[in-house]
Amino acid sequence: MLKIAITKGRIEKKFCELLKVAGYDVDPILNKDRELQIKTKDDIEVIFAKSNDVLTFLEHGIVDIGIVGKDTLIESNFLDYYELLDLETGKCKFCLAAYPSYRTKTFNRRKRIATKYPKVARQFFEGKQENVEIIKLEGSVELGPVVGMTDAIVDIVETGSTLKANGLEIVEEICDISTRLIVNRVSIKFKNKEIYKMVDDLDRAIKSIKE
Repeated sequence: MLKIAITKGRIEKKFCELLKVAGYDVDPILNKDRELQIKTKDDIEVIFAKSNDVLTFLEHGIVDIGIVGKDTLIESNFLDYYELLDLETGKCKFCLAAYPSYRTKTFNRRKRIATKYPKVARQFFEGKQENVEIIKLEGSVELGPVVGMTDAIVDIVETGSTLKANGLEIVEEICDISTRLIVNRVSIKFKNKEIYKMVDDLDRAIKSIKE
């Protein structure tokens, strides 16, 4: 039996759509109530969890496969996995955003950057050889510049509508992100055939959707 941890919410919904195209039984998933763990006719056991918990379940060998956003993988310190497939759903970008004046402003101090993703922000500015002050916010990071606490933000941008509504704009795109299929390194040794069958099935489904 393959055990899969899926990030709840939009990732779960899009992955189910992809599974259905690939020919898998998704009725138990679509019809679940408050169940957190279910089994399907395809001999698959599914756990529904928050993104960081998907990595934790994978790390401890509770599941064989994790379905999670690339943003979670980048920000995490967990490296003991194989990334086997870009599911090409949930596409968006990590971006540096600020008020238009940010581009021409002269800073006589360290820039202050608001973000939910300090690791991503730190690596980005280190790559530019800039020493900045990173302030972690858990809610709407756009509030950083709006209330005057920070000069810019590093955040995930999908449509840009929230930025626009608050007078902010993309200054620089950092990297693309999307949903990924990752695998426990031990599982790949003992369930190689089952795992690669699912990967191949999903890959074909992705290509058929594009056609």
